[in-house]
Amino acid sequence: MPNIELLAVARGDKPADCVLRNGRVVNILSGDIEEADIAFYGEQIAGVGAGYAGKEEVDLQGAYVAPGLIDAHVHIESSLCLPAQFAAAVVPGGVTTVAADPHEIANVAGAAGVRFMAEASRNLPLQVVLMAPSAVPATHMETSGATLSAVELADLLKDGTVHGLAELMNFPGTVQGDPEVLAKIAAFSGRPRDGHAPALSGKHLNAYAAAGAGSDHECATVAEAAEKLARGFYVLIREATNAHNLRALLPLVNERNSRRFCFCTDDRMPGDLLDQGSVDYILREAISFGVDPMTAFRMATLNSAEWFGLHDRGAIAPGRRADLIVFDDLRAPSARQVYAGGRLRAEHGRLLKDESPALAAVPPAVSSSVNVAWDSFNLHIPVDGSHVRVIGSLENQVLTEELILEARIEDGQAVADPARDILKIAVVERHTASGALGLGFIQGFGLRHGAIAGTVAHDHHNLVVIGADDESMTTAAQAVARMGGGLAIADGQETLAELALPVAGLMSDRPLVQVRNRYDSLLDAAHEFGSTIRDPFMAMSFMALEVIPKLKLTDQGLVDVEAFSLVNLFVEE
Repeated sequence: MPNIELLAVARGDKPADCVLRNGRVVNILSGDIEEADIAFYGEQIAGVGAGYAGKEEVDLQGAYVAPGLIDAHVHIESSLCLPAQFAAAVVPGGVTTVAADPHEIANVAGAAGVRFMAEASRNLPLQVVLMAPSAVPATHMETSGATLSAVELADLLKDGTVHGLAELMNFPGTVQGDPEVLAKIAAFSGRPRDGHAPALSGKHLNAYAAAGAGSDHECATVAEAAEKLARGFYVLIREATNAHNLRALLPLVNERNSRRFCFCTDDRMPGDLLDQGSVDYILREAISFGVDPMTAFRMATLNSAEWFGLHDRGAIAPGRRADLIVFDDLRAPSARQVYAGGRLRAEHGRLLKDESPALAAVPPAVSSSVNVAWDSFNLHIPVDGSHVRVIGSLENQVLTEELILEARIEDGQAVADPARDILKIAVVERHTASGALGLGFIQGFGLRHGAIAGTVAHDHHNLVVIGADDESMTTAAQAVARMGGGLAIADGQETLAELALPVAGLMSDRPLVQVRNRYDSLLDAAHEFGSTIRDPFMAMSFMALEVIPKLKLTDQGLVDVEAFSLVNLFVEE
Protein backbone atom coordinates (compact mmCIF):
# COMPACT_ATOMS: atom_id res chain seq x y z
CA MET A 1 0.00 0.00 0.00
CA PRO A 2 1.38 3.47 -0.86
CA ASN A 3 2.65 5.46 2.09
CA ILE A 4 0.10 8.13 3.08
CA GLU A 5 2.79 10.50 4.28
CA LEU A 6 4.66 10.14 0.99
CA LEU A 7 1.52 11.12 -0.90
CA ALA A 8 0.98 14.13 1.34
CA VAL A 9 4.50 15.34 0.57
CA ALA A 10 3.99 14.62 -3.14
CA ARG A 11 0.83 16.78 -3.11
CA GLY A 12 2.68 19.55 -1.34
CA ASP A 13 0.45 19.29 1.74
CA LYS A 14 3.38 18.46 4.04
CA PRO A 15 7.01 19.56 3.94
CA ALA A 16 9.54 17.18 2.44
CA ASP A 17 12.41 15.83 4.49
CA CYS A 18 14.75 17.47 2.01
CA VAL A 19 14.40 19.51 -1.17
CA LEU A 20 17.18 19.86 -3.71
CA ARG A 21 16.59 23.21 -5.39
CA ASN A 22 17.79 24.72 -8.67
CA GLY A 23 19.05 21.50 -10.20
CA ARG A 24 19.17 20.48 -13.83
CA VAL A 25 17.61 17.02 -13.79
CA VAL A 26 18.95 14.48 -16.28
CA ASN A 27 15.55 13.00 -17.02
CA ILE A 28 16.39 9.74 -18.69
CA LEU A 29 12.68 8.91 -18.98
CA SER A 30 11.85 11.89 -21.20
CA GLY A 31 15.31 12.44 -22.60
CA ASP A 32 15.29 16.06 -21.50
CA ILE A 33 17.34 18.18 -19.14
CA GLU A 34 14.66 19.51 -16.80
CA GLU A 35 15.13 22.47 -14.48
CA ALA A 36 13.33 21.30 -11.37
CA ASP A 37 13.44 20.81 -7.62
CA ILE A 38 13.47 17.32 -6.13
CA ALA A 39 11.61 16.55 -2.90
CA PHE A 40 12.51 13.58 -0.67
CA TYR A 41 10.40 11.73 1.84
CA GLY A 42 12.41 9.11 3.69
CA GLU A 43 14.29 6.99 1.18
CA GLN A 44 12.03 7.95 -1.72
CA ILE A 45 11.52 10.77 -4.16
CA ALA A 46 8.15 12.35 -3.39
CA GLY A 47 8.02 14.92 -6.17
CA VAL A 48 9.89 16.58 -9.01
CA GLY A 49 8.97 20.15 -9.93
CA ALA A 50 8.46 23.55 -8.39
CA GLY A 51 6.75 24.67 -5.19
CA TYR A 52 7.99 22.14 -2.64
CA ALA A 53 9.07 23.15 0.86
CA GLY A 54 11.43 21.05 2.93
CA LYS A 55 12.69 20.68 6.46
CA GLU A 56 16.09 20.88 4.80
CA GLU A 57 16.73 22.70 1.54
CA VAL A 58 19.89 22.50 -0.58
CA ASP A 59 20.62 24.95 -3.37
CA LEU A 60 22.36 23.07 -6.19
CA GLN A 61 23.05 26.32 -8.05
CA GLY A 62 22.36 24.86 -11.47
CA ALA A 63 24.31 21.62 -11.06
CA TYR A 64 23.16 18.52 -12.90
CA VAL A 65 21.34 15.74 -11.05
CA ALA A 66 21.17 12.17 -12.37
CA PRO A 67 20.03 8.83 -10.96
CA GLY A 68 22.52 6.85 -8.91
CA LEU A 69 24.61 4.57 -11.11
CA ILE A 70 24.10 0.79 -11.23
CA ASP A 71 26.80 -1.81 -11.83
CA ALA A 72 25.04 -4.62 -13.70
CA HIS A 73 27.51 -7.34 -12.77
CA VAL A 74 30.32 -7.34 -10.23
CA HIS A 75 32.19 -9.70 -7.96
CA ILE A 76 32.84 -7.71 -4.81
CA GLU A 77 35.43 -10.27 -3.80
CA SER A 78 37.64 -9.13 -6.69
CA SER A 79 38.19 -5.83 -4.91
CA LEU A 80 40.02 -8.01 -2.35
CA CYS A 81 37.97 -6.28 0.34
CA LEU A 82 34.79 -6.83 2.31
CA PRO A 83 31.54 -5.17 1.10
CA ALA A 84 31.85 -2.20 3.47
CA GLN A 85 35.24 -1.24 2.09
CA PHE A 86 34.07 -1.85 -1.47
CA ALA A 87 31.18 0.54 -0.81
CA ALA A 88 33.61 3.14 0.51
CA ALA A 89 35.40 2.98 -2.84
CA VAL A 90 32.44 3.10 -5.26
CA VAL A 91 29.74 5.20 -3.58
CA PRO A 92 31.72 8.48 -3.73
CA GLY A 93 31.85 8.03 -7.50
CA GLY A 94 28.08 7.82 -7.72
CA VAL A 95 27.46 4.06 -7.74
CA THR A 96 24.48 3.41 -5.47
CA THR A 97 23.45 -0.12 -6.55
CA VAL A 98 25.41 -3.17 -7.64
CA ALA A 99 24.16 -6.54 -8.88
CA ALA A 100 26.75 -8.70 -7.15
CA ASP A 101 27.51 -12.32 -7.87
CA PRO A 102 29.17 -13.89 -4.79
CA HIS A 103 30.23 -17.02 -6.62
CA GLU A 104 33.87 -16.48 -5.67
CA ILE A 105 33.24 -16.96 -1.98
CA ALA A 106 30.52 -19.53 -2.74
CA ASN A 107 33.08 -21.74 -4.48
CA VAL A 108 35.09 -21.70 -1.26
CA ALA A 109 32.39 -21.72 1.44
CA GLY A 110 29.09 -22.57 -0.29
CA ALA A 111 25.80 -21.16 0.98
CA ALA A 112 27.50 -19.97 4.17
CA GLY A 113 29.69 -17.73 2.02
CA VAL A 114 26.67 -16.26 0.21
CA ARG A 115 24.90 -15.55 3.48
CA PHE A 116 28.06 -13.97 4.88
CA MET A 117 28.17 -11.56 1.93
CA ALA A 118 24.49 -10.73 2.44
CA GLU A 119 25.01 -10.01 6.12
CA ALA A 120 28.18 -7.99 5.46
CA SER A 121 26.26 -5.89 2.90
CA ARG A 122 23.51 -4.74 5.26
CA ASN A 123 23.18 -1.12 6.36
CA LEU A 124 25.66 0.19 3.80
CA PRO A 125 25.28 3.37 1.74
CA LEU A 126 25.38 0.97 -1.21
CA GLN A 127 22.47 -1.27 -2.24
CA VAL A 128 23.95 -4.73 -2.85
CA VAL A 129 21.57 -6.90 -4.86
CA LEU A 130 22.93 -10.44 -4.56
CA MET A 131 22.47 -12.96 -7.34
CA ALA A 132 22.58 -16.70 -6.68
CA PRO A 133 25.81 -18.32 -7.88
CA SER A 134 24.81 -20.83 -10.57
CA ALA A 135 28.21 -22.45 -11.04
CA VAL A 136 29.48 -23.96 -7.80
CA PRO A 137 31.53 -25.71 -9.01
CA ALA A 138 31.87 -24.20 -12.46
CA THR A 139 32.41 -27.61 -14.11
CA HIS A 140 33.35 -31.20 -13.28
CA MET A 141 36.94 -30.46 -14.32
CA GLU A 142 37.92 -28.65 -11.11
CA THR A 143 37.81 -29.15 -7.35
CA SER A 144 35.91 -26.46 -5.48
CA GLY A 145 35.42 -26.01 -1.77
CA ALA A 146 31.65 -26.45 -2.00
CA THR A 147 28.71 -27.45 -4.16
CA LEU A 148 25.45 -25.56 -4.51
CA SER A 149 22.49 -27.54 -5.81
CA ALA A 150 19.29 -26.23 -7.34
CA VAL A 151 17.51 -26.93 -4.04
CA GLU A 152 20.05 -24.90 -2.05
CA LEU A 153 19.81 -22.01 -4.52
CA ALA A 154 16.02 -22.09 -4.27
CA ASP A 155 16.36 -21.85 -0.48
CA LEU A 156 18.50 -18.71 -0.87
CA LEU A 157 15.78 -17.20 -3.05
CA LYS A 158 13.02 -18.24 -0.68
CA ASP A 159 14.62 -16.59 2.36
CA GLY A 160 15.32 -13.38 0.45
CA THR A 161 19.11 -13.70 0.39
CA VAL A 162 19.28 -13.50 -3.40
CA HIS A 163 17.32 -11.72 -6.13
CA GLY A 164 17.98 -13.75 -9.26
CA LEU A 165 20.30 -16.31 -10.86
CA ALA A 166 23.86 -15.22 -11.52
CA GLU A 167 25.87 -15.91 -14.66
CA LEU A 168 25.20 -19.31 -16.19
CA MET A 169 28.86 -20.11 -16.69
CA ASN A 170 28.26 -23.72 -17.58
CA PHE A 171 26.93 -22.75 -20.99
CA PRO A 172 27.77 -26.14 -22.54
CA GLY A 173 25.68 -27.83 -19.86
CA THR A 174 22.90 -25.31 -20.42
CA VAL A 175 22.90 -25.83 -24.18
CA GLN A 176 23.00 -29.62 -23.87
CA GLY A 177 20.18 -29.66 -21.33
CA ASP A 178 22.06 -30.86 -18.25
CA PRO A 179 19.28 -31.70 -15.75
CA GLU A 180 20.93 -29.99 -12.75
CA VAL A 181 21.60 -26.79 -14.71
CA LEU A 182 18.04 -26.73 -16.01
CA ALA A 183 16.75 -27.27 -12.47
CA LYS A 184 18.65 -24.17 -11.33
CA ILE A 185 17.19 -22.17 -14.20
CA ALA A 186 13.68 -23.39 -13.41
CA ALA A 187 14.06 -22.44 -9.74
CA PHE A 188 14.42 -18.80 -10.83
CA SER A 189 11.49 -18.65 -13.22
CA GLY A 190 10.25 -15.08 -13.45
CA ARG A 191 13.51 -13.74 -12.05
CA PRO A 192 16.48 -12.27 -13.91
CA ARG A 193 18.88 -14.99 -15.06
CA ASP A 194 22.27 -13.72 -16.15
CA GLY A 195 24.26 -15.37 -18.88
CA HIS A 196 27.96 -15.99 -19.45
CA ALA A 197 28.70 -17.44 -22.86
CA PRO A 198 31.94 -16.23 -24.48
CA ALA A 199 31.99 -16.69 -28.26
CA LEU A 200 28.74 -18.71 -28.26
CA SER A 201 26.99 -18.35 -31.60
CA GLY A 202 24.47 -19.82 -34.03
CA LYS A 203 22.14 -22.61 -32.98
CA HIS A 204 23.91 -23.14 -29.66
CA LEU A 205 23.27 -19.48 -28.82
CA ASN A 206 19.62 -20.02 -29.71
CA ALA A 207 19.49 -22.97 -27.30
CA TYR A 208 21.14 -20.89 -24.58
CA ALA A 209 18.54 -18.14 -24.99
CA ALA A 210 15.71 -20.68 -25.11
CA ALA A 211 16.92 -22.15 -21.83
CA GLY A 212 16.32 -18.81 -20.12
CA ALA A 213 19.59 -16.84 -20.06
CA GLY A 214 18.78 -13.17 -20.55
CA SER A 215 22.06 -11.25 -20.49
CA ASP A 216 25.72 -11.64 -21.36
CA HIS A 217 28.83 -9.75 -20.24
CA GLU A 218 31.44 -11.75 -22.16
CA CYS A 219 31.13 -10.14 -25.61
CA ALA A 220 34.53 -9.23 -27.06
CA THR A 221 33.58 -8.11 -30.58
CA VAL A 222 30.85 -6.09 -32.25
CA ALA A 223 29.77 -9.13 -34.25
CA GLU A 224 29.35 -11.24 -31.12
CA ALA A 225 27.43 -8.52 -29.28
CA ALA A 226 25.21 -7.82 -32.30
CA GLU A 227 24.19 -11.46 -32.57
CA LYS A 228 23.42 -11.74 -28.86
CA LEU A 229 21.48 -8.48 -28.96
CA ALA A 230 19.41 -9.79 -31.87
CA ARG A 231 18.64 -13.03 -30.00
CA GLY A 232 17.13 -11.20 -27.05
CA PHE A 233 20.03 -10.70 -24.66
CA TYR A 234 20.84 -7.60 -22.69
CA VAL A 235 24.50 -6.94 -23.47
CA LEU A 236 26.40 -5.91 -20.36
CA ILE A 237 29.42 -3.99 -21.61
CA ARG A 238 32.33 -4.83 -19.36
CA GLU A 239 35.34 -2.74 -18.44
CA ALA A 240 37.23 -4.70 -15.82
CA THR A 241 40.83 -4.67 -14.67
CA ASN A 242 41.83 -7.50 -16.99
CA ALA A 243 39.06 -7.48 -19.62
CA HIS A 244 38.66 -4.24 -21.56
CA ASN A 245 35.63 -4.54 -23.84
CA LEU A 246 34.18 -1.02 -23.70
CA ARG A 247 35.79 0.62 -26.71
CA ALA A 248 35.49 -2.54 -28.79
CA LEU A 249 31.70 -2.67 -28.28
CA LEU A 250 30.64 0.99 -28.17
CA PRO A 251 30.55 1.31 -32.00
CA LEU A 252 27.53 -1.01 -31.93
CA VAL A 253 25.48 1.32 -29.72
CA ASN A 254 22.95 3.52 -31.55
CA GLU A 255 19.62 5.18 -30.84
CA ARG A 256 17.71 2.11 -32.06
CA ASN A 257 19.34 -0.46 -29.79
CA SER A 258 20.83 1.47 -26.85
CA ARG A 259 18.07 0.43 -24.42
CA ARG A 260 19.45 -3.12 -24.41
CA PHE A 261 22.95 -2.23 -23.17
CA CYS A 262 24.16 -1.95 -19.58
CA PHE A 263 27.54 -1.23 -17.99
CA CYS A 264 29.39 -3.57 -15.64
CA THR A 265 32.83 -3.89 -14.05
CA ASP A 266 32.84 -7.66 -13.31
CA ASP A 267 36.27 -7.82 -11.63
CA ARG A 268 38.05 -4.61 -10.66
CA MET A 269 41.09 -4.35 -8.43
CA PRO A 270 41.67 -1.79 -5.62
CA GLY A 271 43.98 0.49 -7.59
CA ASP A 272 41.54 0.82 -10.49
CA LEU A 273 38.60 1.45 -8.16
CA LEU A 274 40.46 4.19 -6.34
CA ASP A 275 42.26 5.80 -9.30
CA GLN A 276 39.72 5.43 -12.11
CA GLY A 277 36.42 4.52 -10.51
CA SER A 278 33.69 1.99 -11.16
CA VAL A 279 30.73 2.47 -13.49
CA ASP A 280 31.31 6.22 -13.19
CA TYR A 281 34.59 5.68 -15.03
CA ILE A 282 32.84 3.65 -17.75
CA LEU A 283 30.21 6.39 -18.08
CA ARG A 284 32.85 9.06 -18.63
CA GLU A 285 34.75 6.89 -21.08
CA ALA A 286 31.59 6.18 -23.09
CA ILE A 287 30.74 9.88 -23.35
CA SER A 288 34.30 10.75 -24.34
CA PHE A 289 34.07 8.05 -27.03
CA GLY A 290 31.11 9.89 -28.52
CA VAL A 291 28.04 8.29 -26.94
CA ASP A 292 25.34 10.88 -26.26
CA PRO A 293 25.34 11.67 -22.51
CA MET A 294 21.63 10.88 -22.12
CA THR A 295 22.14 7.50 -23.78
CA ALA A 296 25.20 6.78 -21.66
CA PHE A 297 23.32 7.64 -18.46
CA ARG A 298 20.50 5.27 -19.45
CA MET A 299 23.04 2.50 -19.95
CA ALA A 300 24.43 3.23 -16.49
CA THR A 301 21.06 3.43 -14.72
CA LEU A 302 17.62 2.70 -16.17
CA ASN A 303 18.61 -0.16 -18.47
CA SER A 304 20.16 -2.13 -15.62
CA ALA A 305 17.23 -1.37 -13.32
CA GLU A 306 14.80 -2.71 -15.90
CA TRP A 307 16.81 -5.85 -16.67
CA PHE A 308 16.93 -6.77 -13.00
CA GLY A 309 13.33 -5.73 -12.32
CA LEU A 310 14.46 -3.04 -9.88
CA HIS A 311 11.67 -0.67 -10.81
CA ASP A 312 12.11 1.35 -7.64
CA ARG A 313 15.32 2.95 -8.95
CA GLY A 314 17.17 3.87 -12.12
CA ALA A 315 15.43 7.21 -12.77
CA ILE A 316 14.49 10.45 -11.05
CA ALA A 317 10.73 10.16 -10.63
CA PRO A 318 8.13 10.14 -7.82
CA GLY A 319 8.09 6.90 -5.84
CA ARG A 320 11.59 5.83 -6.83
CA ARG A 321 14.53 5.56 -4.45
CA ALA A 322 16.21 8.86 -3.76
CA ASP A 323 19.54 7.66 -5.15
CA LEU A 324 21.11 10.63 -6.92
CA ILE A 325 24.41 12.07 -8.04
CA VAL A 326 25.10 15.79 -8.32
CA PHE A 327 27.76 16.94 -10.79
CA ASP A 328 28.82 19.94 -12.85
CA ASP A 329 29.84 18.76 -16.32
CA LEU A 330 27.43 16.71 -18.44
CA ARG A 331 30.22 15.57 -20.77
CA ALA A 332 32.62 14.59 -17.99
CA PRO A 333 30.37 13.71 -15.04
CA SER A 334 32.21 13.46 -11.74
CA ALA A 335 30.10 13.24 -8.60
CA ARG A 336 30.16 16.30 -6.38
CA GLN A 337 27.60 14.88 -3.97
CA VAL A 338 25.99 11.46 -3.77
CA TYR A 339 22.59 10.84 -2.18
CA ALA A 340 21.52 7.29 -1.39
CA GLY A 341 18.17 6.52 0.16
CA GLY A 342 17.43 10.23 0.55
CA ARG A 343 20.57 10.99 2.57
CA LEU A 344 23.77 12.72 1.59
CA ARG A 345 26.32 9.90 1.77
CA ALA A 346 29.40 11.23 -0.02
CA GLU A 347 30.85 14.56 -1.06
CA HIS A 348 33.89 15.54 -3.13
CA GLY A 349 35.04 11.97 -3.61
CA ARG A 350 34.75 10.75 -0.01
CA LEU A 351 32.14 9.17 2.19
CA LEU A 352 30.89 11.44 4.91
CA LYS A 353 32.54 10.66 8.22
CA ASP A 354 29.45 9.14 9.80
CA GLU A 355 28.96 6.96 6.71
CA SER A 356 32.37 5.30 6.97
CA PRO A 357 31.60 1.60 7.39
CA ALA A 358 32.91 -0.56 10.19
CA LEU A 359 34.77 -3.73 9.30
CA ALA A 360 32.64 -6.84 9.65
CA ALA A 361 33.46 -9.72 11.98
CA VAL A 362 34.62 -12.75 10.02
CA PRO A 363 32.99 -16.05 11.07
CA PRO A 364 34.89 -19.37 11.00
CA ALA A 365 32.80 -20.59 8.04
CA VAL A 366 34.71 -18.27 5.69
CA SER A 367 38.15 -18.43 7.24
CA SER A 368 40.80 -21.17 7.62
CA SER A 369 40.25 -22.15 4.02
CA VAL A 370 43.76 -23.12 2.87
CA ASN A 371 44.50 -26.82 3.23
CA VAL A 372 47.32 -28.11 1.03
CA ALA A 373 48.79 -31.62 0.98
CA TRP A 374 52.43 -30.55 0.96
CA ASP A 375 53.73 -34.12 1.11
CA SER A 376 52.43 -34.63 -2.44
CA PHE A 377 53.45 -31.20 -3.75
CA ASN A 378 55.75 -31.96 -6.67
CA LEU A 379 56.34 -29.55 -9.55
CA HIS A 380 58.41 -31.92 -11.71
CA ILE A 381 57.11 -32.66 -15.22
CA PRO A 382 58.69 -35.86 -16.61
CA VAL A 383 59.25 -35.69 -20.37
CA ASP A 384 56.65 -37.46 -22.50
CA GLY A 385 57.35 -35.82 -25.84
CA SER A 386 59.16 -32.96 -27.52
CA HIS A 387 56.29 -30.46 -27.75
CA VAL A 388 53.77 -29.20 -25.21
CA ARG A 389 50.50 -27.35 -25.16
CA VAL A 390 51.12 -23.85 -23.80
CA ILE A 391 48.46 -21.42 -22.54
CA GLY A 392 48.81 -18.22 -24.56
CA SER A 393 47.81 -15.30 -22.37
CA LEU A 394 46.29 -12.38 -24.33
CA GLU A 395 46.75 -8.80 -23.21
CA ASN A 396 43.61 -7.22 -21.67
CA GLN A 397 41.57 -10.38 -22.26
CA VAL A 398 40.47 -13.38 -20.22
CA LEU A 399 40.44 -15.44 -23.42
CA THR A 400 43.60 -17.44 -24.12
CA GLU A 401 45.22 -19.20 -27.06
CA GLU A 402 46.38 -22.80 -27.34
CA LEU A 403 50.01 -22.81 -28.48
CA ILE A 404 52.04 -25.88 -29.46
CA LEU A 405 55.69 -25.17 -28.64
CA GLU A 406 58.89 -27.15 -28.30
CA ALA A 407 59.59 -28.05 -24.69
CA ARG A 408 62.79 -27.09 -22.91
CA ILE A 409 64.16 -30.29 -21.42
CA GLU A 410 66.70 -30.66 -18.61
CA ASP A 411 67.60 -33.96 -16.91
CA GLY A 412 64.50 -35.66 -18.27
CA GLN A 413 62.18 -32.93 -17.06
CA ALA A 414 60.23 -30.31 -19.00
CA VAL A 415 61.09 -26.96 -17.41
CA ALA A 416 60.28 -23.27 -17.74
CA ASP A 417 62.09 -21.30 -20.43
CA PRO A 418 62.02 -17.60 -19.42
CA ALA A 419 64.13 -16.63 -22.44
CA ARG A 420 61.15 -17.60 -24.63
CA ASP A 421 58.64 -16.31 -22.06
CA ILE A 422 57.49 -19.86 -21.35
CA LEU A 423 56.80 -20.16 -17.61
CA LYS A 424 55.55 -23.08 -15.57
CA ILE A 425 52.06 -22.87 -14.09
CA ALA A 426 50.64 -25.02 -11.29
CA VAL A 427 47.17 -25.24 -9.77
CA VAL A 428 47.13 -26.86 -6.33
CA GLU A 429 43.91 -28.06 -4.68
CA ARG A 430 43.62 -26.13 -1.41
CA HIS A 431 40.17 -26.92 0.00
CA THR A 432 40.44 -30.53 1.19
CA ALA A 433 44.19 -31.31 0.95
CA SER A 434 43.45 -33.97 -1.65
CA GLY A 435 46.86 -33.58 -3.26
CA ALA A 436 45.37 -32.85 -6.70
CA LEU A 437 47.83 -30.81 -8.74
CA GLY A 438 47.65 -29.58 -12.33
CA LEU A 439 50.85 -28.64 -14.16
CA GLY A 440 51.44 -26.85 -17.44
CA PHE A 441 53.16 -23.99 -19.23
CA ILE A 442 52.08 -20.44 -20.03
CA GLN A 443 53.35 -17.66 -22.29
CA GLY A 444 52.69 -13.93 -22.07
CA PHE A 445 53.57 -13.08 -18.47
CA GLY A 446 57.17 -12.08 -19.14
CA LEU A 447 58.75 -12.99 -15.80
CA ARG A 448 62.50 -13.40 -16.25
CA HIS A 449 62.92 -14.93 -12.80
CA GLY A 450 60.95 -15.58 -9.61
CA ALA A 451 57.31 -16.61 -9.20
CA ILE A 452 53.88 -15.24 -8.29
CA ALA A 453 51.19 -17.15 -6.43
CA GLY A 454 47.68 -16.65 -5.05
CA THR A 455 44.46 -18.21 -3.85
CA VAL A 456 42.42 -15.92 -6.10
CA ALA A 457 41.86 -18.29 -9.03
CA HIS A 458 38.47 -18.10 -10.70
CA ASP A 459 36.28 -19.87 -9.96
CA HIS A 460 37.43 -22.75 -7.81
CA HIS A 461 40.02 -20.51 -6.09
CA ASN A 462 42.63 -23.14 -5.64
CA LEU A 463 46.25 -22.12 -5.18
CA VAL A 464 47.74 -21.04 -8.51
CA VAL A 465 51.46 -20.40 -9.11
CA ILE A 466 53.32 -19.10 -12.16
CA GLY A 467 57.09 -18.97 -12.21
CA ALA A 468 60.47 -19.24 -13.87
CA ASP A 469 61.80 -21.98 -11.57
CA ASP A 470 60.47 -24.58 -9.15
CA GLU A 471 62.20 -23.18 -6.07
CA SER A 472 60.63 -19.74 -6.45
CA MET A 473 57.23 -21.31 -7.16
CA THR A 474 57.45 -23.41 -3.99
CA THR A 475 58.44 -20.40 -1.87
CA ALA A 476 55.58 -18.28 -3.22
CA ALA A 477 53.03 -21.07 -2.75
CA GLN A 478 54.09 -21.72 0.83
CA ALA A 479 53.96 -18.01 1.65
CA VAL A 480 50.36 -17.84 0.46
CA ALA A 481 49.39 -20.88 2.52
CA ARG A 482 51.13 -19.53 5.60
CA MET A 483 48.96 -16.37 5.45
CA GLY A 484 45.76 -18.42 5.29
CA GLY A 485 45.29 -17.28 1.70
CA GLY A 486 46.46 -14.31 -0.28
CA LEU A 487 48.98 -13.23 -2.91
CA ALA A 488 52.77 -13.41 -2.90
CA ILE A 489 55.84 -12.98 -5.07
CA ALA A 490 59.11 -14.79 -4.42
CA ASP A 491 62.57 -15.22 -5.86
CA GLY A 492 64.40 -18.37 -4.87
CA GLN A 493 63.85 -18.86 -1.14
CA GLU A 494 62.95 -15.21 -0.47
CA THR A 495 59.41 -13.82 -0.35
CA LEU A 496 59.58 -10.22 -1.59
CA ALA A 497 56.00 -9.02 -1.14
CA GLU A 498 52.72 -10.46 0.08
CA LEU A 499 49.11 -9.59 0.77
CA ALA A 500 47.13 -11.64 3.28
CA LEU A 501 43.53 -12.48 2.27
CA PRO A 502 42.25 -14.42 5.28
CA VAL A 503 38.55 -14.18 4.36
CA ALA A 504 38.08 -17.32 2.26
CA GLY A 505 41.51 -16.71 0.74
CA LEU A 506 39.84 -13.95 -1.31
CA MET A 507 39.39 -10.83 0.79
CA SER A 508 41.27 -8.80 3.36
CA ASP A 509 39.77 -7.61 6.63
CA ARG A 510 41.76 -4.38 6.35
CA PRO A 511 40.79 -0.98 4.85
CA LEU A 512 40.93 -0.66 1.08
CA VAL A 513 43.79 1.84 1.05
CA GLN A 514 46.00 -0.55 3.01
CA VAL A 515 45.09 -3.38 0.66
CA ARG A 516 45.85 -1.21 -2.34
CA ASN A 517 49.29 -0.27 -0.99
CA ARG A 518 50.27 -3.89 -0.42
CA TYR A 519 48.88 -4.86 -3.80
CA ASP A 520 50.92 -2.12 -5.47
CA SER A 521 54.04 -3.58 -3.84
CA LEU A 522 53.24 -6.93 -5.44
CA LEU A 523 52.78 -5.32 -8.85
CA ASP A 524 56.00 -3.33 -8.54
CA ALA A 525 57.96 -6.47 -7.75
CA ALA A 526 56.39 -8.41 -10.62
CA HIS A 527 57.22 -5.63 -13.06
CA GLU A 528 60.79 -5.49 -11.76
CA PHE A 529 60.99 -9.22 -12.52
CA GLY A 530 60.06 -8.43 -16.13
CA SER A 531 56.32 -8.99 -16.26
CA THR A 532 54.87 -7.15 -19.24
CA ILE A 533 51.28 -7.40 -18.01
CA ARG A 534 49.73 -4.38 -16.31
CA ASP A 535 48.26 -6.59 -13.58
CA PRO A 536 49.79 -10.08 -13.67
CA PHE A 537 47.99 -11.18 -10.50
CA MET A 538 44.57 -10.43 -11.96
CA ALA A 539 45.60 -12.09 -15.22
CA MET A 540 46.85 -15.15 -13.32
CA SER A 541 43.50 -15.49 -11.56
CA PHE A 542 41.79 -16.22 -14.90
CA MET A 543 44.29 -18.76 -16.19
CA ALA A 544 42.51 -21.44 -14.14
CA LEU A 545 38.99 -20.57 -15.34
CA GLU A 546 37.93 -23.48 -17.52
CA VAL A 547 34.74 -21.92 -18.88
CA ILE A 548 36.46 -19.24 -20.97
CA PRO A 549 38.31 -20.44 -24.11
CA LYS A 550 40.69 -21.62 -25.20
CA LEU A 551 43.18 -23.43 -22.98
CA LYS A 552 43.14 -23.28 -19.17
CA LEU A 553 44.58 -25.24 -16.23
CA THR A 554 42.79 -26.57 -13.14
CA ASP A 555 43.95 -28.89 -10.37
CA GLN A 556 42.68 -31.73 -12.58
CA GLY A 557 44.87 -30.78 -15.56
CA LEU A 558 44.79 -28.87 -18.85
CA VAL A 559 41.32 -28.06 -20.18
CA ASP A 560 40.41 -27.49 -23.82
CA VAL A 561 37.42 -25.26 -23.11
CA GLU A 562 35.94 -25.50 -26.61
CA ALA A 563 36.07 -29.29 -26.50
CA PHE A 564 35.00 -29.14 -22.83
CA SER A 565 37.46 -31.87 -21.89
CA LEU A 566 40.84 -32.49 -20.30
CA VAL A 567 43.77 -32.79 -22.71
CA ASN A 568 47.35 -34.03 -22.43
CA LEU A 569 50.16 -31.57 -21.81
CA PHE A 570 52.46 -33.27 -24.33
CA VAL A 571 51.52 -33.37 -28.00
CA GLU A 572 52.46 -36.17 -30.35
CA GLU A 573 54.46 -34.89 -33.31
